[in-house]
Amino acid sequence: MATKWNLDPTHSEITFRVRHMMISNVKGEFTNFNVELEAEDDTFKNVKVKTTVQTDSINTNNTDRDTHLKSEDFFNATVNPVITFESDSLNNEVTGNLTINGVTKPITLAVDFGGINVDPWGNTKAGFSFDGKISRKDFGLNWNTVLETGGVMVSDEVKIAGELQFVKA
Repeated sequence: MATKWNLDPTHSEITFRVRHMMISNVKGEFTNFNVELEAEDDTFKNVKVKTTVQTDSINTNNTDRDTHLKSEDFFNATVNPVITFESDSLNNEVTGNLTINGVTKPITLAVDFGGINVDPWGNTKAGFSFDGKISRKDFGLNWNTVLETGGVMVSDEVKIAGELQFVKA
């Protein structure tokens, strides 16, 4: 029988970085998300992963930029309120289907299994770190502007990363 693992949101984060004006990176995060794991055993080799991210929870520490990212130019959060990721395998990497802006594409992320431990209250916890990159244009996030000096305002490549902690149900 499969074991369910529930996300511990106070010890988890999903972040991203995008090159801005070709000179530096802008960092952001999604503050409202859930990840469900269902595993055959504590090795997590045969696991189902289901992730939902609320697009309107994007936070880059700039209200104007966040409003623009939620608009039709990018995520169109009113029409596409969630980003999803689903996979049936997890090892040193996870490959699954990512859906952003109504477009679904397969992606692969590197995964580091941090291990399992019991907290002071007797809860069994598991931790994972992940990172990878996607092309935002693959998901219809095409807005950009050309700079006077050449280049573009926002790079196509988006680096994504996360720290996820789960509690055994």
